[in-house]
Amino acid sequence: MPRNLDYKSDLLEDLRKDSEFAAAYLSAAMSDSRESFLVALRDVAEARKGISKLAAEANVNRENLYRSLSKEGNPTLDTFAAILAALGLQLKIEPAGPSGRIAKALRSSKQRR
Repeated sequence: MPRNLDYKSDLLEDLRKDSEFAAAYLSAAMSDSRESFLVALRDVAEARKGISKLAAEANVNRENLYRSLSKEGNPTLDTFAAILAALGLQLKIEPAGPSGRIAKALRSSKQRR
């Protein structure tokens, strides 16, 4: 068996078994790029449910789900939320970077009012 297939099957097995690993995998992919995140989300979907079952549970058309999770995909917020909910995951928002630039900007804007 080619080496990359062993890696992929090991990855999918880890994603299936461990929610913390799946969350960390998605977070790392998100910090890389939108395309990486969508590919990682597809990996998690395949590992945990399979695309057909996930589509049914998320109430999303299977073909639209495949398209949304492609590198060129652009899922709506509703689709994204439904996918995460069906996978038993949630989105967490944190300040950007070590200094929390966004949080500082919000505080600064409140102080000017």
